[in-house]
Amino acid sequence: MESKSGRVKRIVLLIGIIACTIGGGYMIGRVVERQRVKHLMEYMSANVGEYEKSMTKFAKEMADMEKLLAGGDKLMQTIATIRNNYVDPIELDTLYEKAIPAILSELDPHSEYIPAKMFESVNESLEGEFDGIGIVFNAMTDTITVLSVIPQGPSDKAGVRPGDRVMLIDGKEVAGKGIKQDSMVKMMRGPRGSKVKLSIKRASIDELVDINITRAAIEVHSVTAAFMLDRDAGIGYLRLSQFSRTSYSEICNALAKLESEGMRSIIVDLRGNGGGFLDQVVDILNEFMERGKLLVYTEDRHGRRINEYSDGTGRYTDTHIAVLVDELSASSSEILAGAVQDNDRGLVIGRRTFGKGLVQAQLPFSDGSAVRLTVARYYTPSGRSIQRPYTNGDEMSYRMDLVNRINHHELFSKDSIHFDESMKFKTVAGRTVYGGGGIMPDIFIPVDTTKVSDFYNEVWDKNILYRYTLDFADRNRAKFDGVKTLEELDRVLDESDIMADFLKYAERNGATPTEGDLAKSKEVIMTQIRAYIGRNALSDESGYYYNIYPIDDVMQRAVKELKRGGLQL
Repeated sequence: MESKSGRVKRIVLLIGIIACTIGGGYMIGRVVERQRVKHLMEYMSANVGEYEKSMTKFAKEMADMEKLLAGGDKLMQTIATIRNNYVDPIELDTLYEKAIPAILSELDPHSEYIPAKMFESVNESLEGEFDGIGIVFNAMTDTITVLSVIPQGPSDKAGVRPGDRVMLIDGKEVAGKGIKQDSMVKMMRGPRGSKVKLSIKRASIDELVDINITRAAIEVHSVTAAFMLDRDAGIGYLRLSQFSRTSYSEICNALAKLESEGMRSIIVDLRGNGGGFLDQVVDILNEFMERGKLLVYTEDRHGRRINEYSDGTGRYTDTHIAVLVDELSASSSEILAGAVQDNDRGLVIGRRTFGKGLVQAQLPFSDGSAVRLTVARYYTPSGRSIQRPYTNGDEMSYRMDLVNRINHHELFSKDSIHFDESMKFKTVAGRTVYGGGGIMPDIFIPVDTTKVSDFYNEVWDKNILYRYTLDFADRNRAKFDGVKTLEELDRVLDESDIMADFLKYAERNGATPTEGDLAKSKEVIMTQIRAYIGRNALSDESGYYYNIYPIDDVMQRAVKELKRGGLQL
Protein backbone atom coordinates (compact mmCIF):
# COMPACT_ATOMS: atom_id res chain seq x y z
CA MET A 1 0.00 0.00 0.00
CA GLU A 2 1.42 3.40 -1.02
CA SER A 3 2.06 5.78 1.83
CA LYS A 4 0.44 9.20 2.13
CA SER A 5 3.78 10.91 1.46
CA GLY A 6 4.25 8.73 -1.62
CA ARG A 7 0.86 9.66 -2.89
CA VAL A 8 1.61 13.34 -2.39
CA LYS A 9 4.94 13.04 -4.21
CA ARG A 10 3.20 11.29 -7.07
CA ILE A 11 0.60 14.02 -7.33
CA VAL A 12 3.24 16.76 -7.14
CA LEU A 13 5.18 15.03 -9.92
CA LEU A 14 2.08 14.90 -12.07
CA ILE A 15 1.35 18.55 -11.41
CA GLY A 16 4.92 19.34 -12.47
CA ILE A 17 4.45 17.49 -15.74
CA ILE A 18 1.22 19.39 -16.39
CA ALA A 19 2.83 22.73 -15.58
CA CYS A 20 5.72 22.03 -17.94
CA THR A 21 3.29 21.08 -20.67
CA ILE A 22 1.33 24.31 -20.28
CA GLY A 23 4.48 26.37 -19.98
CA GLY A 24 5.62 25.09 -23.35
CA GLY A 25 3.25 27.62 -24.89
CA TYR A 26 2.30 25.74 -28.01
CA MET A 27 -1.12 26.39 -29.51
CA ILE A 28 -2.74 23.02 -29.08
CA GLY A 29 -1.74 22.93 -25.43
CA ARG A 30 -3.44 26.23 -24.81
CA VAL A 31 -6.64 25.01 -26.40
CA VAL A 32 -6.91 21.50 -24.97
CA GLU A 33 -4.76 21.31 -21.86
CA ARG A 34 -6.46 24.15 -20.05
CA GLN A 35 -9.68 22.24 -19.59
CA ARG A 36 -7.88 18.95 -19.18
CA VAL A 37 -5.73 20.26 -16.36
CA LYS A 38 -8.72 21.81 -14.62
CA HIS A 39 -10.58 18.53 -14.66
CA LEU A 40 -7.59 16.57 -13.52
CA MET A 41 -6.82 18.91 -10.66
CA GLU A 42 -10.43 18.78 -9.49
CA TYR A 43 -10.22 15.02 -9.57
CA MET A 44 -7.02 14.88 -7.53
CA SER A 45 -8.27 17.41 -4.98
CA ALA A 46 -11.42 15.41 -4.38
CA ASN A 47 -9.73 12.01 -4.17
CA VAL A 48 -6.45 12.41 -2.27
CA GLY A 49 -8.13 11.09 0.88
CA GLU A 50 -9.61 8.06 -0.90
CA TYR A 51 -6.86 7.30 -3.34
CA GLU A 52 -7.13 3.55 -2.95
CA LYS A 53 -10.77 3.52 -4.02
CA SER A 54 -9.99 5.50 -7.16
CA MET A 55 -6.81 3.80 -8.37
CA THR A 56 -8.35 2.42 -11.55
CA LYS A 57 -9.82 5.76 -12.63
CA PHE A 58 -6.60 7.55 -11.67
CA ALA A 59 -4.53 5.16 -13.74
CA LYS A 60 -6.75 5.80 -16.74
CA GLU A 61 -6.29 9.53 -16.28
CA MET A 62 -2.52 9.00 -16.19
CA ALA A 63 -2.66 6.98 -19.40
CA ASP A 64 -4.77 9.61 -21.15
CA MET A 65 -2.32 12.30 -20.05
CA GLU A 66 0.62 10.33 -21.36
CA LYS A 67 -1.11 9.95 -24.72
CA LEU A 68 -1.81 13.68 -24.77
CA LEU A 69 1.79 14.53 -23.94
CA ALA A 70 3.05 12.14 -26.59
CA GLY A 71 0.79 13.71 -29.21
CA GLY A 72 1.98 17.15 -28.20
CA ASP A 73 5.58 16.07 -28.48
CA LYS A 74 4.94 14.71 -31.98
CA LEU A 75 3.31 17.94 -33.07
CA MET A 76 6.06 20.09 -31.57
CA GLN A 77 8.77 17.96 -33.09
CA THR A 78 7.17 18.38 -36.51
CA ILE A 79 6.92 22.16 -36.15
CA ALA A 80 10.50 22.39 -34.81
CA THR A 81 11.79 20.32 -37.74
CA ILE A 82 9.99 22.55 -40.24
CA ARG A 83 11.28 25.67 -38.54
CA ASN A 84 14.90 24.50 -38.49
CA ASN A 85 15.23 22.42 -41.64
CA TYR A 86 12.61 23.33 -44.23
CA VAL A 87 14.20 24.44 -47.48
CA ASP A 88 12.42 27.82 -47.60
CA PRO A 89 11.70 30.35 -44.84
CA ILE A 90 8.20 29.97 -43.46
CA GLU A 91 6.07 31.88 -40.98
CA LEU A 92 5.04 29.65 -38.09
CA ASP A 93 1.85 31.67 -37.67
CA THR A 94 0.81 30.49 -41.12
CA LEU A 95 1.20 26.87 -40.01
CA TYR A 96 -0.81 27.46 -36.86
CA GLU A 97 -3.61 29.16 -38.80
CA LYS A 98 -3.95 26.04 -40.92
CA ALA A 99 -3.21 23.40 -38.29
CA ILE A 100 -5.74 24.51 -35.67
CA PRO A 101 -8.79 24.46 -38.02
CA ALA A 102 -7.63 21.07 -39.34
CA ILE A 103 -7.54 19.63 -35.81
CA LEU A 104 -10.93 21.11 -34.89
CA SER A 105 -12.46 19.79 -38.12
CA GLU A 106 -12.09 16.28 -36.69
CA LEU A 107 -14.43 17.19 -33.82
CA ASP A 108 -18.13 18.10 -33.83
CA PRO A 109 -19.56 20.54 -36.43
CA HIS A 110 -19.74 23.46 -33.99
CA SER A 111 -16.18 23.47 -32.64
CA GLU A 112 -14.34 26.05 -34.71
CA TYR A 113 -11.37 28.39 -34.98
CA ILE A 114 -12.04 32.12 -35.41
CA PRO A 115 -9.11 34.06 -36.97
CA ALA A 116 -8.30 37.44 -35.44
CA LYS A 117 -9.45 39.33 -38.56
CA MET A 118 -12.92 37.76 -38.29
CA PHE A 119 -13.35 37.80 -34.53
CA GLU A 120 -14.90 41.25 -34.24
CA SER A 121 -17.42 40.77 -37.05
CA VAL A 122 -18.42 37.32 -35.74
CA ASN A 123 -19.17 38.71 -32.28
CA GLU A 124 -20.41 42.25 -32.89
CA SER A 125 -24.05 41.39 -33.63
CA LEU A 126 -24.32 39.40 -30.40
CA GLU A 127 -22.68 42.16 -28.38
CA GLY A 128 -25.47 44.59 -29.27
CA GLU A 129 -23.49 47.28 -31.06
CA PHE A 130 -20.90 48.04 -33.73
CA ASP A 131 -19.12 51.11 -35.06
CA GLY A 132 -20.60 52.50 -38.26
CA ILE A 133 -22.75 55.19 -39.92
CA GLY A 134 -26.25 53.93 -39.08
CA ILE A 135 -28.05 53.08 -42.33
CA VAL A 136 -29.94 50.08 -43.67
CA PHE A 137 -29.24 49.65 -47.37
CA ASN A 138 -29.72 47.36 -50.32
CA ALA A 139 -27.20 46.82 -53.12
CA MET A 140 -29.02 44.28 -55.30
CA THR A 141 -29.01 46.63 -58.29
CA ASP A 142 -25.24 47.20 -57.96
CA THR A 143 -25.87 50.55 -56.29
CA ILE A 144 -26.17 51.26 -52.57
CA THR A 145 -29.76 52.36 -52.00
CA VAL A 146 -30.55 53.66 -48.50
CA LEU A 147 -33.69 51.92 -47.25
CA SER A 148 -33.84 53.50 -43.81
CA VAL A 149 -31.77 55.68 -41.52
CA ILE A 150 -31.38 54.85 -37.82
CA PRO A 151 -33.02 57.70 -35.89
CA GLN A 152 -30.49 59.97 -34.17
CA GLY A 153 -27.65 57.95 -35.70
CA PRO A 154 -24.62 59.48 -37.50
CA SER A 155 -26.24 59.41 -40.96
CA ASP A 156 -29.50 60.83 -39.66
CA LYS A 157 -27.66 63.73 -38.02
CA ALA A 158 -25.60 64.33 -41.17
CA GLY A 159 -28.67 64.52 -43.45
CA VAL A 160 -28.78 61.14 -45.23
CA ARG A 161 -32.35 60.23 -46.30
CA PRO A 162 -34.14 57.02 -47.32
CA GLY A 163 -33.98 56.66 -51.10
CA ASP A 164 -30.51 58.19 -51.39
CA ARG A 165 -28.13 56.29 -53.67
CA VAL A 166 -24.45 56.18 -52.72
CA MET A 167 -22.29 56.82 -55.80
CA LEU A 168 -18.88 57.42 -54.17
CA ILE A 169 -17.33 56.56 -50.80
CA ASP A 170 -14.39 58.79 -49.87
CA GLY A 171 -14.08 59.71 -53.54
CA LYS A 172 -14.03 56.10 -54.78
CA GLU A 173 -16.75 55.23 -57.28
CA VAL A 174 -18.84 52.30 -56.03
CA ALA A 175 -22.04 52.45 -58.11
CA GLY A 176 -22.20 50.02 -61.01
CA LYS A 177 -18.73 48.63 -60.34
CA GLY A 178 -19.70 45.13 -59.27
CA ILE A 179 -18.33 45.62 -55.76
CA LYS A 180 -19.53 42.98 -53.33
CA GLN A 181 -21.89 44.10 -50.57
CA ASP A 182 -19.53 43.04 -47.74
CA SER A 183 -16.78 45.17 -49.31
CA MET A 184 -19.14 48.16 -49.37
CA VAL A 185 -19.92 47.56 -45.70
CA LYS A 186 -16.20 47.59 -44.84
CA MET A 187 -15.74 50.88 -46.69
CA MET A 188 -18.52 52.59 -44.72
CA ARG A 189 -17.72 51.12 -41.32
CA GLY A 190 -14.79 52.16 -39.18
CA PRO A 191 -13.79 53.11 -35.64
CA ARG A 192 -16.10 55.51 -33.82
CA GLY A 193 -14.96 59.10 -34.18
CA SER A 194 -13.48 58.57 -37.65
CA LYS A 195 -15.03 60.24 -40.70
CA VAL A 196 -16.29 59.07 -44.09
CA LYS A 197 -17.61 61.09 -47.05
CA LEU A 198 -20.55 59.79 -49.05
CA SER A 199 -21.37 61.30 -52.43
CA ILE A 200 -25.02 60.57 -53.04
CA LYS A 201 -27.57 60.89 -55.85
CA ARG A 202 -30.88 62.28 -54.63
CA ALA A 203 -33.97 62.13 -56.82
CA SER A 204 -34.79 65.83 -56.45
CA ILE A 205 -31.27 67.10 -57.26
CA ASP A 206 -29.28 66.71 -60.49
CA GLU A 207 -25.76 66.98 -59.03
CA LEU A 208 -24.20 64.72 -56.41
CA VAL A 209 -24.51 65.74 -52.76
CA ASP A 210 -21.44 65.28 -50.53
CA ILE A 211 -22.22 64.34 -46.93
CA ASN A 212 -19.50 64.01 -44.28
CA ILE A 213 -20.39 61.53 -41.54
CA THR A 214 -18.66 60.91 -38.22
CA ARG A 215 -18.88 57.22 -37.33
CA ALA A 216 -20.31 56.27 -33.95
CA ALA A 217 -21.55 53.28 -31.96
CA ILE A 218 -24.65 51.77 -33.58
CA GLU A 219 -27.00 49.67 -31.52
CA VAL A 220 -27.98 46.26 -32.95
CA HIS A 221 -31.54 45.38 -31.96
CA SER A 222 -32.54 41.74 -31.57
CA VAL A 223 -36.25 42.60 -31.16
CA THR A 224 -36.91 43.54 -34.77
CA ALA A 225 -40.71 43.85 -34.56
CA ALA A 226 -43.22 44.38 -31.75
CA PHE A 227 -46.85 45.41 -32.30
CA MET A 228 -50.45 44.51 -31.50
CA LEU A 229 -51.49 41.95 -34.10
CA ASP A 230 -55.10 41.68 -32.93
CA ARG A 231 -56.14 44.52 -30.63
CA ASP A 232 -59.65 43.21 -30.00
CA ALA A 233 -58.30 39.85 -28.79
CA GLY A 234 -55.38 41.46 -26.94
CA ILE A 235 -52.79 39.52 -28.96
CA GLY A 236 -49.33 41.04 -29.33
CA TYR A 237 -46.59 39.98 -31.71
CA LEU A 238 -42.86 40.05 -30.97
CA ARG A 239 -40.07 38.93 -33.28
CA LEU A 240 -36.65 38.08 -31.87
CA SER A 241 -33.89 37.69 -34.50
CA GLN A 242 -31.16 36.45 -32.11
CA PHE A 243 -30.24 36.20 -28.42
CA SER A 244 -27.75 39.05 -28.10
CA ARG A 245 -26.28 40.71 -25.04
CA THR A 246 -29.24 43.12 -24.93
CA SER A 247 -32.11 40.75 -25.82
CA TYR A 248 -33.57 40.47 -22.33
CA SER A 249 -33.78 44.23 -21.79
CA GLU A 250 -35.23 44.67 -25.30
CA ILE A 251 -37.85 42.00 -24.64
CA CYS A 252 -38.84 43.61 -21.35
CA ASN A 253 -39.24 47.02 -22.97
CA ALA A 254 -41.28 45.57 -25.85
CA LEU A 255 -43.57 43.58 -23.52
CA ALA A 256 -44.15 46.62 -21.31
CA LYS A 257 -45.15 48.69 -24.36
CA LEU A 258 -47.49 45.96 -25.65
CA GLU A 259 -48.99 45.50 -22.19
CA SER A 260 -49.82 49.22 -22.10
CA GLU A 261 -51.66 48.71 -25.40
CA GLY A 262 -53.82 45.91 -24.02
CA MET A 263 -51.72 42.77 -24.55
CA ARG A 264 -53.11 39.66 -22.83
CA SER A 265 -51.47 37.05 -25.08
CA ILE A 266 -48.14 37.13 -26.91
CA ILE A 267 -46.72 35.49 -30.03
CA VAL A 268 -42.93 35.11 -29.79
CA ASP A 269 -41.56 34.54 -33.30
CA LEU A 270 -38.24 32.66 -33.29
CA ARG A 271 -38.30 31.55 -36.93
CA GLY A 272 -34.83 31.92 -38.43
CA ASN A 273 -33.32 32.73 -35.01
CA GLY A 274 -29.98 30.88 -34.83
CA GLY A 275 -29.46 31.39 -31.07
CA GLY A 276 -26.96 33.32 -28.97
CA PHE A 277 -26.27 33.83 -25.26
CA LEU A 278 -27.68 31.28 -22.78
CA ASP A 279 -28.13 33.80 -19.95
CA GLN A 280 -30.43 35.87 -22.13
CA VAL A 281 -32.82 33.03 -22.93
CA VAL A 282 -32.88 31.98 -19.25
CA ASP A 283 -33.77 35.55 -18.19
CA ILE A 284 -36.48 35.78 -20.88
CA LEU A 285 -38.01 32.43 -19.86
CA ASN A 286 -37.99 33.56 -16.25
CA GLU A 287 -40.47 36.33 -17.15
CA PHE A 288 -43.07 33.73 -18.15
CA MET A 289 -42.50 30.97 -15.59
CA GLU A 290 -43.66 30.45 -12.03
CA ARG A 291 -41.03 29.88 -9.35
CA GLY A 292 -39.06 26.63 -9.35
CA LYS A 293 -39.57 25.57 -12.98
CA LEU A 294 -36.60 23.82 -14.59
CA LEU A 295 -35.78 25.78 -17.75
CA VAL A 296 -32.76 23.95 -19.19
CA TYR A 297 -29.74 22.02 -18.02
CA THR A 298 -26.28 21.27 -19.40
CA GLU A 299 -24.14 18.21 -18.89
CA ASP A 300 -20.46 17.70 -19.74
CA ARG A 301 -18.45 14.55 -20.49
CA HIS A 302 -17.83 13.98 -16.80
CA GLY A 303 -21.52 13.97 -15.96
CA ARG A 304 -21.42 17.35 -14.26
CA ARG A 305 -24.84 18.94 -14.57
CA ILE A 306 -25.87 22.57 -14.25
CA ASN A 307 -29.59 23.32 -13.83
CA GLU A 308 -31.30 26.63 -14.56
CA TYR A 309 -34.54 27.33 -12.66
CA SER A 310 -37.06 30.18 -12.69
CA ASP A 311 -36.92 32.36 -9.58
CA GLY A 312 -40.53 33.52 -9.41
CA THR A 313 -39.90 37.19 -10.28
CA GLY A 314 -41.48 36.98 -13.74
CA ARG A 315 -44.12 39.58 -14.64
CA TYR A 316 -45.95 37.61 -17.34
CA THR A 317 -46.64 34.25 -15.69
CA ASP A 318 -50.35 34.46 -16.60
CA THR A 319 -49.85 35.66 -20.19
CA HIS A 320 -50.77 33.10 -22.85
CA ILE A 321 -47.82 32.28 -25.14
CA ALA A 322 -47.38 30.89 -28.63
CA VAL A 323 -43.81 30.30 -29.82
CA LEU A 324 -43.20 30.17 -33.59
CA VAL A 325 -40.31 28.05 -34.87
CA ASP A 326 -38.96 26.61 -38.10
CA GLU A 327 -36.07 24.56 -39.45
CA LEU A 328 -33.65 27.49 -38.92
CA SER A 329 -34.54 28.06 -35.24
CA ALA A 330 -31.50 26.80 -33.34
CA SER A 331 -29.67 26.68 -30.01
CA SER A 332 -31.16 29.28 -27.62
CA SER A 333 -34.34 29.34 -29.71
CA GLU A 334 -34.70 25.62 -29.10
CA ILE A 335 -34.03 26.06 -25.39
CA LEU A 336 -36.88 28.57 -25.15
CA ALA A 337 -39.27 26.46 -27.22
CA GLY A 338 -38.34 23.28 -25.32
CA ALA A 339 -38.84 24.91 -21.92
CA VAL A 340 -42.25 26.29 -22.90
CA GLN A 341 -43.27 22.90 -24.28
CA ASP A 342 -41.92 20.66 -21.49
CA ASN A 343 -43.43 22.86 -18.77
CA ASP A 344 -46.77 22.98 -20.62
CA ARG A 345 -46.52 26.76 -20.48
CA GLY A 346 -47.71 27.48 -24.03
CA LEU A 347 -47.93 26.25 -27.61
CA VAL A 348 -45.04 25.71 -30.00
CA ILE A 349 -46.20 26.17 -33.61
CA GLY A 350 -44.40 25.76 -36.94
CA ARG A 351 -41.90 23.16 -38.12
CA ARG A 352 -39.21 21.01 -36.48
CA THR A 353 -36.25 23.09 -35.33
CA PHE A 354 -32.61 22.84 -36.43
CA GLY A 355 -31.26 20.62 -33.64
CA LYS A 356 -28.21 22.44 -32.19
CA GLY A 357 -27.76 21.43 -28.58
CA LEU A 358 -23.99 21.68 -28.10
CA VAL A 359 -22.48 24.17 -25.66
CA GLN A 360 -19.38 26.09 -26.79
CA ALA A 361 -16.78 27.76 -24.59
CA GLN A 362 -14.78 30.53 -26.25
CA LEU A 363 -11.03 30.32 -25.59
CA PRO A 364 -9.28 33.55 -26.69
CA PHE A 365 -5.65 33.85 -27.80
CA SER A 366 -3.36 36.82 -27.32
CA ASP A 367 -3.38 37.66 -31.05
CA GLY A 368 -7.14 38.29 -31.06
CA SER A 369 -8.15 34.91 -32.46
CA ALA A 370 -10.17 32.34 -30.54
CA VAL A 371 -11.33 28.74 -30.44
CA ARG A 372 -14.94 27.83 -29.80
CA LEU A 373 -14.82 24.37 -28.27
CA THR A 374 -17.85 22.22 -27.49
CA VAL A 375 -17.77 21.42 -23.77
CA ALA A 376 -21.30 20.22 -22.92
CA ARG A 377 -24.80 19.46 -24.22
CA TYR A 378 -28.13 21.20 -23.70
CA TYR A 379 -31.14 19.27 -22.42
CA THR A 380 -34.75 20.37 -22.12
CA PRO A 381 -36.52 20.06 -18.73
CA SER A 382 -37.94 16.63 -19.66
CA GLY A 383 -34.43 15.32 -20.38
CA ARG A 384 -34.44 15.61 -24.17
CA SER A 385 -31.16 16.28 -25.94
CA ILE A 386 -31.67 19.13 -28.39
CA GLN A 387 -28.71 18.06 -30.56
CA ARG A 388 -29.43 16.08 -33.70
CA PRO A 389 -27.07 13.22 -34.61
CA TYR A 390 -23.69 13.94 -36.17
CA THR A 391 -20.39 12.20 -36.92
CA ASN A 392 -17.13 13.76 -35.78
CA GLY A 393 -15.15 15.03 -38.73
CA ASP A 394 -18.09 14.88 -41.16
CA GLU A 395 -19.35 18.44 -41.26
CA MET A 396 -20.61 18.16 -44.84
CA SER A 397 -23.27 15.54 -44.02
CA TYR A 398 -24.32 17.61 -41.03
CA ARG A 399 -24.75 20.76 -43.12
CA MET A 400 -26.75 18.82 -45.72
CA ASP A 401 -29.41 17.89 -43.19
CA LEU A 402 -31.78 20.67 -44.27
CA VAL A 403 -31.51 19.57 -47.89
CA ASN A 404 -32.28 16.04 -46.79
CA ARG A 405 -35.33 17.25 -44.88
CA ILE A 406 -36.62 18.96 -48.03
CA ASN A 407 -35.96 15.86 -50.13
CA HIS A 408 -37.82 13.72 -47.58
CA HIS A 409 -40.75 16.21 -47.66
CA GLU A 410 -40.38 17.00 -43.94
CA LEU A 411 -41.16 20.67 -44.52
CA PHE A 412 -44.38 19.79 -46.30
CA SER A 413 -45.81 16.84 -44.36
CA LYS A 414 -45.78 15.92 -40.68
CA ASP A 415 -46.12 12.25 -41.62
CA SER A 416 -42.67 12.36 -43.22
CA ILE A 417 -41.07 12.96 -39.81
CA HIS A 418 -40.30 9.76 -37.89
CA PHE A 419 -39.23 9.55 -34.25
CA ASP A 420 -37.32 6.88 -32.37
CA GLU A 421 -39.68 5.40 -29.78
CA SER A 422 -36.73 5.01 -27.43
CA MET A 423 -36.48 8.83 -27.39
CA LYS A 424 -39.94 9.31 -25.86
CA PHE A 425 -40.25 11.79 -22.98
CA LYS A 426 -43.09 13.33 -20.96
CA THR A 427 -43.96 16.96 -20.24
CA VAL A 428 -44.96 18.10 -16.77
CA ALA A 429 -48.61 17.42 -17.66
CA GLY A 430 -47.81 14.02 -19.16
CA ARG A 431 -47.86 14.91 -22.86
CA THR A 432 -45.54 12.85 -25.07
CA VAL A 433 -42.60 14.63 -26.69
CA TYR A 434 -39.61 13.23 -28.54
CA GLY A 435 -35.87 13.72 -28.34
CA GLY A 436 -33.26 12.89 -30.93
CA GLY A 437 -32.67 16.34 -32.35
CA GLY A 438 -34.60 19.59 -32.53
CA ILE A 439 -37.99 20.50 -31.09
CA MET A 440 -41.07 19.12 -32.81
CA PRO A 441 -43.85 21.72 -32.48
CA ASP A 442 -47.17 20.99 -30.84
CA ILE A 443 -48.86 22.15 -34.04
CA PHE A 444 -47.11 21.43 -37.33
CA ILE A 445 -47.64 23.93 -40.16
CA PRO A 446 -46.24 22.84 -43.53
CA VAL A 447 -44.71 25.10 -46.16
CA ASP A 448 -47.55 26.27 -48.41
CA THR A 449 -46.85 26.03 -52.16
CA THR A 450 -50.46 26.13 -53.38
CA LYS A 451 -50.25 29.79 -54.46
CA VAL A 452 -47.01 29.47 -56.41
CA SER A 453 -47.34 29.91 -60.19
CA ASP A 454 -44.89 30.20 -63.07
CA PHE A 455 -45.33 33.98 -63.04
CA TYR A 456 -44.64 34.14 -59.32
CA ASN A 457 -41.46 32.08 -59.75
CA GLU A 458 -40.32 34.36 -62.58
CA VAL A 459 -40.77 37.68 -60.72
CA TRP A 460 -39.17 36.14 -57.65
CA ASP A 461 -36.20 34.50 -59.36
CA LYS A 462 -35.44 37.60 -61.46
CA ASN A 463 -35.82 39.83 -58.37
CA ILE A 464 -38.49 41.85 -60.18
CA LEU A 465 -40.80 41.80 -57.17
CA TYR A 466 -38.32 43.27 -54.73
CA ARG A 467 -36.89 45.79 -57.22
CA TYR A 468 -40.42 47.05 -57.77
CA THR A 469 -40.82 47.83 -54.06
CA LEU A 470 -37.69 50.00 -54.18
CA ASP A 471 -38.96 51.74 -57.32
CA PHE A 472 -42.38 52.33 -55.75
CA ALA A 473 -40.83 53.77 -52.59
CA ASP A 474 -38.66 56.11 -54.68
CA ARG A 475 -41.66 57.44 -56.63
CA ASN A 476 -43.67 57.93 -53.45
CA ARG A 477 -40.92 59.08 -51.09
CA ALA A 478 -42.79 62.22 -50.03
CA LYS A 479 -45.75 60.13 -48.85
CA PHE A 480 -43.57 57.81 -46.77
CA ASP A 481 -41.48 60.52 -45.13
CA GLY A 482 -44.21 61.21 -42.59
CA VAL A 483 -45.15 57.57 -41.92
CA LYS A 484 -44.50 56.59 -38.29
CA THR A 485 -47.21 54.04 -37.45
CA LEU A 486 -48.71 50.91 -38.98
CA GLU A 487 -52.05 52.69 -39.41
CA GLU A 488 -50.39 55.53 -41.38
CA LEU A 489 -48.58 52.93 -43.49
CA ASP A 490 -51.89 51.26 -44.32
CA ARG A 491 -53.38 54.55 -45.48
CA VAL A 492 -50.49 55.25 -47.85
CA LEU A 493 -50.57 51.75 -49.32
CA ASP A 494 -54.35 51.75 -49.71
CA GLU A 495 -54.22 55.00 -51.70
CA SER A 496 -52.40 53.36 -54.61
CA ASP A 497 -53.45 50.64 -57.05
CA ILE A 498 -50.25 48.74 -56.34
CA MET A 499 -51.11 45.53 -58.17
CA ALA A 500 -51.90 47.26 -61.48
CA ASP A 501 -48.74 49.35 -61.12
CA PHE A 502 -46.67 46.23 -60.43
CA LEU A 503 -48.00 44.35 -63.46
CA LYS A 504 -46.93 47.24 -65.72
CA TYR A 505 -43.49 47.22 -64.08
CA ALA A 506 -43.19 43.44 -64.49
CA GLU A 507 -44.16 43.65 -68.16
CA ARG A 508 -41.49 46.30 -68.78
CA ASN A 509 -39.02 43.86 -67.27
CA GLY A 510 -40.12 40.94 -69.47
CA ALA A 511 -42.61 39.14 -67.19
CA THR A 512 -46.28 38.84 -68.17
CA PRO A 513 -48.71 36.53 -66.30
CA THR A 514 -51.41 34.32 -67.74
CA GLU A 515 -54.92 34.65 -66.34
CA GLY A 516 -54.43 31.40 -64.47
CA ASP A 517 -51.12 32.54 -62.99
CA LEU A 518 -52.63 35.81 -61.83
CA ALA A 519 -55.66 34.12 -60.27
CA LYS A 520 -53.39 31.71 -58.41
CA SER A 521 -50.70 34.11 -57.17
CA LYS A 522 -52.29 37.57 -57.02
CA GLU A 523 -52.89 37.50 -53.26
CA VAL A 524 -49.39 36.31 -52.32
CA ILE A 525 -47.70 38.77 -54.70
CA MET A 526 -49.76 41.72 -53.47
CA THR A 527 -49.16 40.80 -49.83
CA GLN A 528 -45.42 40.41 -50.27
CA ILE A 529 -45.17 43.76 -52.07
CA ARG A 530 -46.96 45.52 -49.21
CA ALA A 531 -44.74 43.72 -46.70
CA TYR A 532 -41.50 44.73 -48.42
CA ILE A 533 -42.64 48.33 -48.78
CA GLY A 534 -43.62 48.27 -45.10
CA ARG A 535 -40.18 47.02 -44.10
CA ASN A 536 -38.50 49.85 -46.03
CA ALA A 537 -40.89 52.52 -44.76
CA LEU A 538 -40.49 51.96 -41.00
CA SER A 539 -37.40 51.86 -38.80
CA ASP A 540 -37.96 48.19 -37.79
CA GLU A 541 -39.58 45.12 -39.34
CA SER A 542 -43.05 45.70 -37.88
CA GLY A 543 -44.25 46.96 -41.27
CA TYR A 544 -43.20 43.67 -42.87
CA TYR A 545 -44.77 41.23 -40.41
CA TYR A 546 -47.92 43.32 -39.98
CA ASN A 547 -48.50 43.14 -43.74
CA ILE A 548 -47.37 39.54 -44.30
CA TYR A 549 -49.87 38.23 -41.73
CA PRO A 550 -52.70 37.53 -44.26
CA ILE A 551 -50.63 34.83 -45.99
CA ASP A 552 -48.56 33.61 -43.02
CA ASP A 553 -50.22 30.35 -41.99
CA VAL A 554 -48.08 30.02 -38.85
CA MET A 555 -49.01 33.47 -37.51
CA GLN A 556 -52.66 32.90 -38.37
CA ARG A 557 -52.77 29.56 -36.54
CA ALA A 558 -51.12 31.14 -33.49
CA VAL A 559 -53.80 33.85 -33.38
CA LYS A 560 -56.53 31.22 -33.71
CA GLU A 561 -55.16 29.14 -30.83
CA LEU A 562 -54.60 32.13 -28.55
CA LYS A 563 -58.18 33.27 -29.15
CA ARG A 564 -59.25 29.80 -27.94
CA GLY A 565 -57.19 30.27 -24.77
CA GLY A 566 -53.83 28.81 -25.82
CA LEU A 567 -52.70 25.39 -24.62
CA GLN A 568 -55.70 23.28 -23.62
CA LEU A 569 -54.85 20.53 -21.10
